[in-house]
Amino acid sequence: MKKLGFIGMGNMGRAIASGLVKGGAIAAEDVYAYAPHWDKLSDYCAPLGIHACHSAAEVVENCDAVLLAVKPYVIEGAIAEIRDLLSGKAVISIALGYDLDRLRPLLPDTARVQFIMPNTPAMVGAGVLLFQQESTLEADERAELMGKFAALGEVIELPGHLMGIGGAVSGCGPAFCAMVIEALSDAGVKYGLPRATAYRLASQTLAGTGRMQLETNQHPGAIKDGVCSPGGTTIRGVEALERAGLRAAMLDAVQAVMEKKV
Repeated sequence: MKKLGFIGMGNMGRAIASGLVKGGAIAAEDVYAYAPHWDKLSDYCAPLGIHACHSAAEVVENCDAVLLAVKPYVIEGAIAEIRDLLSGKAVISIALGYDLDRLRPLLPDTARVQFIMPNTPAMVGAGVLLFQQESTLEADERAELMGKFAALGEVIELPGHLMGIGGAVSGCGPAFCAMVIEALSDAGVKYGLPRATAYRLASQTLAGTGRMQLETNQHPGAIKDGVCSPGGTTIRGVEALERAGLRAAMLDAVQAVMEKKV
C-alpha cells in the first residue's frame, strides 16, 4: 500500500492525511487528494507536500489505496464517477454507515474494502480508529493499514454489529466530553478563574483521568473513590452529580444516538 489517495478533504480527511504524513506513517509525495474546491485543496496540500489533484480519477489512477472521506449523502455518486477505476484497488471508507456490506455492491468485484470509524481527536494524534473486523483487504495490507493509522491514535477492531455502538461512544463522545469540559470550566469562572485557565484545568483534568484509567486499568469507580475522602468535599460534589442524574444523562445520550441510527 505505497500510495494513498483521498476523495474528499473535509476536516476528518485533512486530519488523517496530516496525521499520517506528520507521524511518518507515509511519505508526503505518496499522498494524493481531490476535493471540489481547488483553491482550498491546493492551499491545504501545498504546506504538507501532498499532491492536489483536479479530479477523483486522477487520484485513483495514481494510487493503489483510496480513502473515501466524503459525506455519506454523496458517497454513492462519488463512487459512481470512478467505479471502473477502482478495480483491484483497496478502498477505505470513513463515511458513516458505509460499512463492508453497504460498500461492496457499489464497487467492482475486485476492489478490496475496509470500513473505519475515526473520531475528531485523531486531529491531534489522540483519536480512536475503529476498524471493522470484517474486511476484504489482504491480511498483510490490512495489518499495514492498521499500523499506519496507529499514528492517529488508538486502533481498535470491532465486529460489524458493534461498530454502531462503538461509534456512538467514541465518535459522539468528544461532543459529550467537550460539554463536560465547558460546564466544569463555567463553574471555575463562576468562582473567579479566568476563562482560559478554567478551560486548561478542565481539559487537562479530563485528559489526565482518561490516561490514568488506560495506563492503570483501574475501574473508573476506583479512580473516583481515590479522590473522595470520608466526609470530604469531593464526595459532596459526587452526591450532587448523582442527584442531577449524570449517569442517566450519559446513558440517555447514547440511547438517543442509537435510536437515530436505527
